[in-house]
Amino acid sequence: MDTENTRTERDRSSEPDRPDPVPAAEPGTAGTTEERARSGRFPGLSRVSGLLGGSWRRSALLAVVCLGAVLLVSRFVVQPFHIPSGSMEPTLRTGDRVLVNKLAYGPDEEPERGDLIVFDGTGSFVREAAESNPVQEAVRGAFAAVGLAEPAETDFVKRVIGVGGDRVVCCDEEGRITVNGVALDERYLHPGDAPSDVAFDIVVRPGTLWVMGDHRSDSRDSRDHLGAPGGGMVPLEKVIGRADWIGWPAGRWGSLERTDAFARVPDAPEGSAPDAPGSWTGGGPGPSGAPAGSGAPFPGGGGAAGGRPHG
Repeated sequence: MDTENTRTERDRSSEPDRPDPVPAAEPGTAGTTEERARSGRFPGLSRVSGLLGGSWRRSALLAVVCLGAVLLVSRFVVQPFHIPSGSMEPTLRTGDRVLVNKLAYGPDEEPERGDLIVFDGTGSFVREAAESNPVQEAVRGAFAAVGLAEPAETDFVKRVIGVGGDRVVCCDEEGRITVNGVALDERYLHPGDAPSDVAFDIVVRPGTLWVMGDHRSDSRDSRDHLGAPGGGMVPLEKVIGRADWIGWPAGRWGSLERTDAFARVPDAPEGSAPDAPGSWTGGGPGPSGAPAGSGAPFPGGGGAAGGRPHG
């Protein structure tokens, strides 16, 4: 018997399973063939790589969407502001982060006496904005929008004392500020502070606000700009929003209470506001001896605000 012939011609189906040979790679496809072979040996590797890659992409996309949402909310709804000075103590302290409600005011809702407002002081407290690198300003603005950087040097936070038409006077016989003839009980003032060490008697122009800090002895506010263009008045269009909440530090979380110091103040008579900014009433010399409208600063006043914002 030809045993050799029998071995070579026996039924192939009876032989053990053998892996099919890997086909030769076509020119230019060596890397693809190798990857396919490697994935065949480690089938979980390609699955894990796909999941990780997709996860990173999804995370990056989610981060971009979240950042965009935060910036949109900060731009149009609520923006955190960092308080860098003590001009509003004890109501606001250095290092506080307040949440400013940008929807508080509109065509039918204007700031009221006693409101804490954040505003752009360009043209009233600051004569002109300092030049800056556009890229650096954009980065700083993005960080400031989420409360991680100090606000612009032209941004201030103060309390509204007088609105358009109001006559604001310092001071009566008991040393109190009066608005439309009614003395204010300013319990929000810093302990030991007088209502004002600067005498003034002004009527607020329509469309503007007279503002002061709660820490009167450490606040550069409308009093310091009586002799400047605008007379220390803040135009309504420069108001960014109302400070309604303290968001940081955690121990000071909460809403900022409204004051009742202006509850008895009557509205100003129609047509009582002058056209000239920061005009004195009575037609005679101002409290400093300067003639009304002369532009001369009051004692303790000055030109453009110095120091840090909110000061």
